[in-house]
Amino acid sequence: MMQGQEEVQEEDLFDRFKEILTLNPALIGSLTSIAFIIICWAIRDSLKVKDVCEKHIFITGCDTGFGNLLAQRLYRKGFIVIAACLTEKGSQELKACTSSSLRTVILNVTNPRSIDNAVAYVATETGNKGLFGLVNNAGRAIPIGPTDWMDIEDFHRVLDVNLIGLIEVTLKFLPLIKKARGRIVNVASVMGRLAFGGGGYCLSKCGVESFSDSLRRDMQYFGVKVSIIEPGFFKTGVTSLEIIEKDLNRLWNRLTPEVKRLYGEKYFEKYVKVQRLSMNTFCDADISKVTNCMEHALTARYPRTRYGAGWDAKFFWLPLSYAPAIVADVMLKLILPRPLGHKRVLSKNQVDV
Repeated sequence: MMQGQEEVQEEDLFDRFKEILTLNPALIGSLTSIAFIIICWAIRDSLKVKDVCEKHIFITGCDTGFGNLLAQRLYRKGFIVIAACLTEKGSQELKACTSSSLRTVILNVTNPRSIDNAVAYVATETGNKGLFGLVNNAGRAIPIGPTDWMDIEDFHRVLDVNLIGLIEVTLKFLPLIKKARGRIVNVASVMGRLAFGGGGYCLSKCGVESFSDSLRRDMQYFGVKVSIIEPGFFKTGVTSLEIIEKDLNRLWNRLTPEVKRLYGEKYFEKYVKVQRLSMNTFCDADISKVTNCMEHALTARYPRTRYGAGWDAKFFWLPLSYAPAIVADVMLKLILPRPLGHKRVLSKNQVDV
């Protein structure tokens, strides 16, 4: 008896589904169109460039982290990789992981002469082929903290590497990239879309976003493609808790007694704990999620404009960046500690009124 009832229910559901499709031809057309678009996009996104063994890729910031892993992966895939390291030690360690035949160059992106030397080296290596790929990966995060803990030099330390250095490297390599009708991959951050930390980091990454958008629109006529990588939080040297906490202590210890009084010792302790909690909670150890995006931007025939790297970027930070500003403001207000002196300031303002 139960089996007969189940068969009747299944027939009823099937008949209702047929009725819905019969009465809604527009629905069928819409679903078919959506499916067709998704399939076409997936096929287009999977198409790859050819003859990678003849293509030169220049990557900055290859001592550790994303740049180091990307250099290893592209080298093993057959690209001619020129890895730029800040130190000789970083260069030797990278060669030890790959081969002594891997090309490396010492580069300080804040030093114009160092950039010129790198450009001259790459021009000699590439010859008439030009440079197929430039990956601007070099960067730093600290100093980062409350804005009024900073001085102008703290902003320069970050902006000179992450933004000004990136721009100068790009401009000087651009003739070689145009020659190859190649592509540029700039590493930004979710913090370039949603600013939630004082200092130069968010400013620099927001600048990378804007510079890359302008560059992409200008270079499309020359066959040059520009992609932006927007990583979430990953375990690299940039997110090292030891380095971040050491610099926070430096910032706190140099504050004037008045500023320290307004924030309070407990604020500093809680701020450090929040940083520790966020890094331990959000930081992903699998940095290949970022290098996968970089690799696609270099090897895809039709690279994407933007790549959100990491689950936190895709499902939290980037969606939050589209929300009204008050949503992010309230969320961060709940997470971050409040200065001890905020009540005193509020009381004074109320008296003045």
